Amino acid sequence: MISESFGRTIQLFLVDGTPNGLRKATIHGWTGLIFVATGTTFAALTARPELDRTGIYILSGPDTEAVGGTRTYIGSANSVRERIKQSAQQRDFWETAIAVTTSDDDLSKGHVEYLEARLIELALAANRVTLDNGTTPAGGRRRLPEADQANMEQFLANLKIILPVVGLDLLKPQPRAVAQASTPVEQRTAHETTFEIRHKSGVSAEAVEEDGEFVVLEGSQARRESGSAMLSYSGLKENLIKQGVLVPEQGDFFRFAKPYSFNSPSAAAAVVLDRNSNGRTEWKVKGERRTYHDWQQARIAANGVGI
Repeated sequence: MISESFGRTIQLFLVDGTPNGLRKATIHGWTGLIFVATGTTFAALTARPELDRTGIYILSGPDTEAVGGTRTYIGSANSVRERIKQSAQQRDFWETAIAVTTSDDDLSKGHVEYLEARLIELALAANRVTLDNGTTPAGGRRRLPEADQANMEQFLANLKIILPVVGLDLLKPQPRAVAQASTPVEQRTAHETTFEIRHKSGVSAEAVEEDGEFVVLEGSQARRESGSAMLSYSGLKENLIKQGVLVPEQGDFFRFAKPYSFNSPSAAAAVVLDRNSNGRTEWKVKGERRTYHDWQQARIAANGVGI
């Protein structure tokens, strides 16, 4: 049986030759074009002739209402240049602007309205960003012939691959341990190694690693106040309290009311212990003395990869 997984070649072009300048990205063999700009390179973005085409665009930046969160706006237009300018002027949160067109200008108004609606739908389902879109496009905007829908779904499949490469994870599905929270935790984590923190303060937490994300499971505890003046993740912890992920518990602890995905074991350990922490040594394989670092090195050795 042939595996459906295969490599992809992503071409990343630095337009002005500098890493912080305007970037152009595409996938080999695909007509889609992705341009990535910041505030300082926005003028260079809108000057590109490719933006005078039908396409979609994304504005993304920090969410001032959710510490550590991201706010995103998704739009479509017959001329991306004009609409992205208007949208950028109306929103002050964005730090990254992404324009999506094609090299052969073969997207119609119906195509990009379908893509816009689907991107919003997928972003809502992933629940990784706060959408700045006031309304969700009506289902009628997604009416396309069957063949066109199939083509646009393939277009979306390529966007799912290339957007994380240029720094945007809004479409990435949540890990199974988070997305299937209504399923018993034993079933969700049956094939994963469970890690734990058992601290002398009495705090107790469990987590699993899935697809490069470190998920602290519901029922885990986090210290309220450790007395540490050094906590790089204090903003994230405040946001988790605001979101209801962390809820007060008797004693000096918070409790994870739902599973939460962190970008590293250290971020998870810092929130649990309320101090800057090296998660690679704080987290241990459940019921063992092996640290996360020991476990990871053993996996590397087992796969025959040199250290």
